[in-house]
Amino acid sequence: MIIDADSLDPTAAYKLLIGSIVPRAIAWVSTLSVDGVANLAPISFFTAVGRTPPKVSLSLQPRMDGVTLKDTFVNIRDTGEFVTNLVTLPQVHSVHRTAAEWDSAQDEFVEVGLEKESCEVVKAPRVKGAPIAMECVLDRIIPGDHNENVVWGRIVRFHIRDDVYVGDHRVDTAALLPVGRLAAEYTVAESAFVPPLDEEVLERYRGVRMRRLDEEDDGWSPIETPAWSPSGSIIE
Repeated sequence: MIIDADSLDPTAAYKLLIGSIVPRAIAWVSTLSVDGVANLAPISFFTAVGRTPPKVSLSLQPRMDGVTLKDTFVNIRDTGEFVTNLVTLPQVHSVHRTAAEWDSAQDEFVEVGLEKESCEVVKAPRVKGAPIAMECVLDRIIPGDHNENVVWGRIVRFHIRDDVYVGDHRVDTAALLPVGRLAAEYTVAESAFVPPLDEEVLERYRGVRMRRLDEEDDGWSPIETPAWSPSGSIIE
């Protein structure tokens, strides 16, 4: 199948992107509005974009109506601050719930029953229990089409839980159980390797499909359900 990217509408392009760029790291972004209301949302168009100084990038779409800017973007734009919290399996239910479109006056920490921890530089809180959190200050905003915006943030503080820090600026990644995105689904990283691998191992995995951790049938996708939205938000 060959698809002309110029022929795609935003929904079709989004489906192909999220199904092709896998797994995607998730930034669980906490912000604070100018009125002091905390916001928390998972963003899977997220990556590192620099080392000196360390920077991260978030790509933010509008809400499900295709027009209204998401609270995450508005808060970053208006306050110049945000925190990216690492998503791991123990907190994934809360992560998924914060993907819903809450009212701007609602505090997602309160709504999903999460505790806050203070940061050192930025006013936005971080998620208590997250093994890694990065305090960020706004570096730049890159406007895009269809009310989409790319945000770059400069990391000013790393918060790394003592039990996953092994010294010499190394993180014990094997202890994290980080969660990523596969299209509209999630995946947990639970294996590691460095090539080369034995041919026997490669052969054992050839043609093998991922195993599901839920009770859905192989090949099922939330994209085919009313709960999915091309905004990246969920419908509860």
